[in-house]
Amino acid sequence: MLKRLIVLFTLSGAASAVWAADENLPAVYKSAAELMATLAKNAQAKSDQATSPIANEDHYRINIVRRGSAGTAMAHATGPAKGSEVHYIIDGAATVVTGGTLVRAAGASTKGAGGVTIEGGESRRVAKGDVIFIPAGTPHWYKDVEGSVTYLEVRFDVELKR
Repeated sequence: MLKRLIVLFTLSGAASAVWAADENLPAVYKSAAELMATLAKNAQAKSDQATSPIANEDHYRINIVRRGSAGTAMAHATGPAKGSEVHYIIDGAATVVTGGTLVRAAGASTKGAGGVTIEGGESRRVAKGDVIFIPAGTPHWYKDVEGSVTYLEVRFDVELKR
């Protein structure tokens, strides 16, 4: 639990630095009831995966995602240090693979993300209350879903100092 709190405080500090650059940015508040209502509305259209936008702006994206089955592997990067993500598991459980190399299956379409997996990544079971930080450009994949998994996804741009 202490590790989770340390990660959350560290990430909130990084996110604060990004948001502080725009002094006119209002706070975003959504109650748990609003989040679940938005998710339920979007889940009716797609039973297998529903992504419900909460607040999507230039420097950040906040979504609530429900997966009913495995996804496809991906990595987000819009530059050398952009597109980091935090996933907070709200409900359910899944196996998440991070790191490694993205591999497209032979014969899979090059359009869209279908048929993409990860070789050599680290697999970890996640469940309600867990937090995952995925640095920009890191392959990640919800490989196995136990019934369903719902998570709050916060994606943000951070300039790394090297």
